[in-house]
Amino acid sequence: MIRLLLVDDHPVVRKGLRAVFDQAADMAVVGEAATGEEAVRLAPGADVVLMDLRLGAGMSGAESTRLIGRLPRPPRVLVLTTYDTDGDIFTAIEAGAAGYLLKDAPTDDLLDAIRAVVRGETILAPPVAARLVTRMRSPQTPLSPREIEIVALVADGLSNRQIARELFISEATVKSHLVHIYAKLEVDNRTGAVMAARRRGLLRR
Repeated sequence: MIRLLLVDDHPVVRKGLRAVFDQAADMAVVGEAATGEEAVRLAPGADVVLMDLRLGAGMSGAESTRLIGRLPRPPRVLVLTTYDTDGDIFTAIEAGAAGYLLKDAPTDDLLDAIRAVVRGETILAPPVAARLVTRMRSPQTPLSPREIEIVALVADGLSNRQIARELFISEATVKSHLVHIYAKLEVDNRTGAVMAARRRGLLRR
């Protein structure tokens, strides 16, 4: 029996997923979580965690995935989300997700994906796989999760000092990250970095 933990901040979504898995003879929902913190706490009791990426205030799905991966016997994490930007995809995969599906996936595909990740396979929705292939063929260098976070704060209008305070790092570290960001995005200023990041789909807004 495959033990499942459902992580989504929308109760209606969790209810719908539970109804799907109640029909699968080889699966059982052993827990539900509305936040990333709850997901990390409940993860040890599951074989597969179905993880949404955006969980409102608090820990993100990607950060939760990263922490779950550090558990002594971590379950496999299968991202199930509506978001398919490059930033979301790469952040989730770098965090250790075993698969990435979109919520419009057919029920049979979802069930097969869960069984596959239990076997140790990596599962990607076709649109996600296409994005990864395109990025691999592109000369563009991807930003790290931290760099994406800093660009997002720059887009919000924060100064280097404010970013340092927000992320609990030094101003010098912020400046160092910006140098790498400018080089990767092939720009030479903050405005150019934000525009380039938006073109690549790295910013949520």
